[in-house]
Amino acid sequence: MKATRISVLALSLAAAPVMAADLDLSLTNDSAKGQVNFFGNNSELQLGTGYTYHEGGRHIGNVDFHAQGRTALGNLPTTAGIGLRAIGWDDDDLDGGAVGLGGFATVNIPDVPGLSVTGGLHYAPSILSFGDSEDMTSFELRGSYRVIRNAEVFAGYRYLNTDLDSPLRGDVNLDEGVMAGMKIFF
Repeated sequence: MKATRISVLALSLAAAPVMAADLDLSLTNDSAKGQVNFFGNNSELQLGTGYTYHEGGRHIGNVDFHAQGRTALGNLPTTAGIGLRAIGWDDDDLDGGAVGLGGFATVNIPDVPGLSVTGGLHYAPSILSFGDSEDMTSFELRGSYRVIRNAEVFAGYRYLNTDLDSPLRGDVNLDEGVMAGMKIFF
């Protein structure tokens, strides 16, 4: 079963350039994540999918769907999106998921070409959660620098938390930590 998951992940990452707008790879001290977004920043819609492997055998998958567009915050050019993120996770005897509502924004800093700041927040209440998840919060903040025309490096913070159904179990941080990574544009 484990070899099958790794094979599927390798195949999907190899096929990503054929039909993707960008590939995002990031690491924390305890996890590795790959994210493929299928449409560019100029598209009115964004569809993406990702997979996170967390140390200890926790598997986390996500599918994102957002309406997106260009706007400005003050005088700063911004790409913003509003939509949903579906997250499913599996960790030994526990598993669950949720469909979180929220969005993201990428703010470009014109005084430093290539520099941008991105933040995203999605929240799923109990009505949109299933399995062992009672609710779920996904948050990410990163600073990016475009090194060349089709690649950037970034550093930031990622937080994914779910409350568990049983009050005795409390909540669990599915993925949390300072991250670093790179994004390749096709």
